[in-house]
Amino acid sequence: MEIDWKIVPAAIWRRYRQGLRPVEAPDPIRWEDLHGIDTQKEKLAHNTERFLAGKPANHALLWGSRGTGKSSLVKALLNRYREQGLRVIEVDKEDLVHLPEIVDDIRQRPERFIIYCDDLSFGDGDPAYKPLKSVLEGSIELPPENVRVYATSNRRHLMPEYFSDNRNTTMEDGEIHPSEAVEEQISLSDRFGLWLSFYPFREEVYLEAVDALFPDVQDREALHREALQFALARGGRSGRTAQQFYRMRSGEIR
Repeated sequence: MEIDWKIVPAAIWRRYRQGLRPVEAPDPIRWEDLHGIDTQKEKLAHNTERFLAGKPANHALLWGSRGTGKSSLVKALLNRYREQGLRVIEVDKEDLVHLPEIVDDIRQRPERFIIYCDDLSFGDGDPAYKPLKSVLEGSIELPPENVRVYATSNRRHLMPEYFSDNRNTTMEDGEIHPSEAVEEQISLSDRFGLWLSFYPFREEVYLEAVDALFPDVQDREALHREALQFALARGGRSGRTAQQFYRMRSGEIR
């Protein structure tokens, strides 16, 4: 169906209908709801503001530990800048083969588009990264000026890395020459000019996120004790863990 981008802030590619579906209820997460990732927020906001202003801006790769706010940051970005003309199109990794067609339909529009790929990674021999490469850097045709790709991943290089990949690495005249497998892995992630790293929360950052979710709780000591026990059972401290704790105990802790 035809998307009215003047009023629709986001859309999702649906393979069964071979088209975009407007997002009727965007995630309402706000910029100020995200805690513990201030540096990442600042850098992504700066890049996005340059993009919206028509200045040179990079594609962005948000990589690192699970549950640390990578996806939430992109969703909050839409809510923060949608009134300034930012639009987001979410495309699953399996649907990247359709990316050139998606981009063809929007390259002449006045809005600025983020192609959002969540949890992006590629297996051995996976050809899906090739259409992505053409959008990141162009082919015989220049890449569209009004489109940038923001991807999240647990892998820095988006592809599996094996010890055996390094066996064919050589040294000539003091210079290291990576094997072709390593070069292939790095070449894709290198096309993202902005890398943002996400790590498990330190204890004080995790508790800061918990405090923000429970602003009216009086007994902070009991709240923190329960929150830390919950994180220990979950196997890690993150913004996602804090949210899950909130959903379980909201309205019950005084």
